[in-house]
Amino acid sequence: MRIGTFVLAAQFPGQGPGEALHRAVRSAEAAEESGLDSVWLAEHHFVPYGVCPSATTLAALLLGRTRRIRVGTAVSVLPNHHPVALGEQAALLHLTSGGRFSLGVGRGGPWVDLEVFGGGLDAYENGFPEALELLLDWLREPRVAGRGARFGFREVAVVPRADELLDDGSAGGPEVIVACTSPKTVRLAAGRALPMLLGMHCGDEEKAEMVALWRTTAREAGHPPEVVEGVAHVSAGVAQIADGPGDATETLVKTMPGWLRQGLDAHVTVDDRQRVMRDPVAYTELLCGLHPVGPPRLAADRLAATAERTGITRFALLVEGSGDLAATEENVRRLGADVLPLLT
Repeated sequence: MRIGTFVLAAQFPGQGPGEALHRAVRSAEAAEESGLDSVWLAEHHFVPYGVCPSATTLAALLLGRTRRIRVGTAVSVLPNHHPVALGEQAALLHLTSGGRFSLGVGRGGPWVDLEVFGGGLDAYENGFPEALELLLDWLREPRVAGRGARFGFREVAVVPRADELLDDGSAGGPEVIVACTSPKTVRLAAGRALPMLLGMHCGDEEKAEMVALWRTTAREAGHPPEVVEGVAHVSAGVAQIADGPGDATETLVKTMPGWLRQGLDAHVTVDDRQRVMRDPVAYTELLCGLHPVGPPRLAADRLAATAERTGITRFALLVEGSGDLAATEENVRRLGADVLPLLT
């Protein structure tokens, strides 16, 4: 079982972005100190839901401040990036960190980001497969040309090569993970044998169905059984550890709805389409019921149950739901000291 943290750099009501980012950095440092496996960094633009606009930049900072823990993006929003630029950053982080970087990518949403960065709605609705293929080529080939509908350029050398030998003698580029929210994206990831990142709003049954679809599609694509069975997907969730049976839920129900209401309300669609907002209190209660929120034994049992039902043994857990720096650090410490030993 590999337990990591999911860092949004959430800006809670009454806080500034600097406070949110400081808490994000400290929680990542605490994750390494507590023996956790990984830190996963989200990317958002123009909203206080998360105030990290560049997951790769924050990853670079954290890779420099840590020595053991894996740092990944969850996710870098591919329609807002040129795949070659993102591939160059990924290669740089992979090589300079000794292979501790994972690149998670996703489609994002139909937000105004697409207008600001110039990708446009078509990049969101239709362009993800082309962008992903170009990104993968950049991380695996010595020379690459752009031959798609959106990205066209002459063949150029890949420098630095992401698959150069590392200090430990191993080769291969950074792990690439795809955020999957629909069967179409699941099939896209499976066709390339790429691990999935599955959202924290999904229950075990839905995640198990997506894993089953991934495996079926991967086998049909010709990937060998050892590859299909060996790919390690990641399940996103929420973690809040407390001794009393209702204390952890009470903490999150007091704090998360205000952040969710403020953060989600700030999203603006690129084409002014109408969208249905989740009820923040009901959503918080849903997350508390799905994930390791409660005493250590309950938290460990929920993680073990998810692993048994879905086959997923890697977790990215949101630990900053209290909105408080000291409480977040303590939450991370308890994940490592009180929950992790129950899973080994």
